[in-house]
Amino acid sequence: MKLLNARNLAFTDFKHSSLSVAVALSLSCIANVAYADENQTPEVQTLQTIVVKAQGNWLEQANAETVHEHAGARSIIDRKKMDQSAVTSIRDALKQVPGVQVQDSNGTGGSDVSLNLGVRGLTSRLSPRSTVLMDGVPLSFAPYGQPQLSMAPVSMGNIESVDVVRGAGSVRFGPQNVGGIINFSTRAIPEKLSGSVGLTTEFATGTDQIKYSPNLFIGGTMNNGLGLALLYSGTKGDGYREANNEIDIDDVMLKSSYQFTDQDSIAVNLHHYEGRGEMPEGLTTAQYTENPYQSNQTRNYFAGRRSDVSVKYSHKDDVNNFEVLGYYVDSFRTSDLESVVDASKGTSRISNSPRDYKYFGIEPRYSRAYTFGNMNNEVTIGYRYLQEESSEFSGRTAVYNSATGTPGERIANTTSDGGTKAHAAYIDNRFGIGAWTITPGVRFESIKTHNDFTAYDATGKANNTVHPKIKSDEFLPSLAVQYNFTDQWNVFANAAVSFGPQQYNQLVTTRSIVDPTTNKAVNTAVATLDGLHPEKSNNYEIGTKYLGNGLNAEFTVFYLDFDKELLLERPDNIGTGIWTNLGATSHKGVELGLSYDFENLADALKGLKVYSNYTFTKAVSEAGKFDGEDLPYYSRHVGNVGVGYSIDKWSVNADMFAQSKQHAPGSTNVYQTQETADGRIGDIAGYSTFAVRTAYDFGKDFYGLKLAGGVKNVFDKEYYTRSSDSTGGKYVGQPRTFYLQTSVDF
Repeated sequence: MKLLNARNLAFTDFKHSSLSVAVALSLSCIANVAYADENQTPEVQTLQTIVVKAQGNWLEQANAETVHEHAGARSIIDRKKMDQSAVTSIRDALKQVPGVQVQDSNGTGGSDVSLNLGVRGLTSRLSPRSTVLMDGVPLSFAPYGQPQLSMAPVSMGNIESVDVVRGAGSVRFGPQNVGGIINFSTRAIPEKLSGSVGLTTEFATGTDQIKYSPNLFIGGTMNNGLGLALLYSGTKGDGYREANNEIDIDDVMLKSSYQFTDQDSIAVNLHHYEGRGEMPEGLTTAQYTENPYQSNQTRNYFAGRRSDVSVKYSHKDDVNNFEVLGYYVDSFRTSDLESVVDASKGTSRISNSPRDYKYFGIEPRYSRAYTFGNMNNEVTIGYRYLQEESSEFSGRTAVYNSATGTPGERIANTTSDGGTKAHAAYIDNRFGIGAWTITPGVRFESIKTHNDFTAYDATGKANNTVHPKIKSDEFLPSLAVQYNFTDQWNVFANAAVSFGPQQYNQLVTTRSIVDPTTNKAVNTAVATLDGLHPEKSNNYEIGTKYLGNGLNAEFTVFYLDFDKELLLERPDNIGTGIWTNLGATSHKGVELGLSYDFENLADALKGLKVYSNYTFTKAVSEAGKFDGEDLPYYSRHVGNVGVGYSIDKWSVNADMFAQSKQHAPGSTNVYQTQETADGRIGDIAGYSTFAVRTAYDFGKDFYGLKLAGGVKNVFDKEYYTRSSDSTGGKYVGQPRTFYLQTSVDF
């Protein structure tokens, strides 16, 4: 076994009135559209029989129309919408999607390198229960064995759109799909040579810190069909804590495509990401009261890099759509986390976790449109083979004086070599019968995973090794139905089974066992195959969508039923976690999203738009010691509302975001709601923030110069979150932040 080196608020209670504004405005917009339609001369509309064409990969070139035709809850945030609102990061963009909750930086996920999102009450820490893709390629370290996003190799400046499929997607994409599919589409290669360069500068008033996010794009297509594009996006500078918050991210991509016939093309993408983020520690209740922006530990950081290549061949005609996607990903991550051993003596130690991952995947897919009787159909079959390799190291230094001493050598605590070979095959058939679209489908996953895991003693000498293996064969059926009342209005319903295999660190653990020959405790590796299991969930949706007359609206009722959910539990509410069987859980709620262009009411209102979303979620344990209690780290109520106005070359936007309180009950036998002295446990107060943005487009006469300025958290409301992991405690949210955006098109 090779050992790796370390290369390397003031709202105390949620104010429901804030969300009431969003809901009331949403309903009033719908009422306005209905009133306008009633007072206009009705047009006779004849609903045509749906013609099913060879749509193929429906994540490609997604837009409002394709989202409307999808028989499930789905939202897309494109670059234009992100540019017109107070969005400067991926996290900001995802907050505009119904059902998605984004956790602020905290604990070991506490830097701009990571991404913490949860869908419909699922855990958000490092985004483990959603299939997250970029141009169809998985973003996680290892899609089966390590699906977390402690390093999220995606940057705002390179993104064209964010497509969030919350329902009716588990047949085609997996394996972690109970939390939906999120696909980041990068900027497309333009037909003519063109480009842009931009810079976003953020200034946090809490600590006078400055952060820069530059981006560059240039590309074009030659007469012979060869297209090239270079994309760069980065983040430099400091966050809003006083110390140990430096950020250094570089994300570069070279895209190429060649259209060698009218129906056939090939695309090759080369991508490299490097990121390092220092991580301020969580604060005790007393420290937070004294100064919520302080940081007393200076050695915590997370760093990683990823290099990947993808090749895609496509054939598209009116009847057939064939595609084969292949990719290879090589990534590395490491971290140093300082923890206090004895506060009275001022002693600490550092834990270090360098890890290597590699995976290869190939995904052919074929779609064909055909007619059968009076039905128009599209059948799609697909397959994926994916092979992973992982090499993980967990070590720590000896105890040292944190004020006068320096950390020593990282001595191994555990090491592991894991791997997965997975086959996935699926088939679905879309039937178009009059105004009905019915799509049954099934996905089959066959997975073999192993992990050779070794535990070491305090001197770095191996104690024992275990070799757990697991094989999973799962059939995952789904059924989606949609009925079109008109071309603009439809209703849908779907049911599906989602699946999440056991991860590498869920196959093993360590325990302290007394050696009878020496009568001393020994750190021992133990397989956990008998105690844990893969996860499965039955997912249901029913909803309606409207697209037309200036209104884009969706309303969805959802229900997720986990039979056995796994939980990373910390028995002493501190430090390293242990995976345990949480048991049955249920997630139910409603989602509402809309945008409306008031120009459809009157020409005098041209340029005035409103957008809003609201989600109610109730996610509770259905078994175990916290039966009937809310799951941790999610809000029952989340919503935002925004209004924008543009005239000539000016545009102005104002946005409000709000979420209700969350629970952080800990892992003892008591469901803790009161805040503990260490700040790790207790309820988290709800909050609301406001943002404004003004922009001016100078146009082509000034080289496409655009200027925009804005303020996040206008009223400087103080809010916070918590963490109970190795750097746990209380974490302050983003203070009032001014930002300036400049870009030039060429």
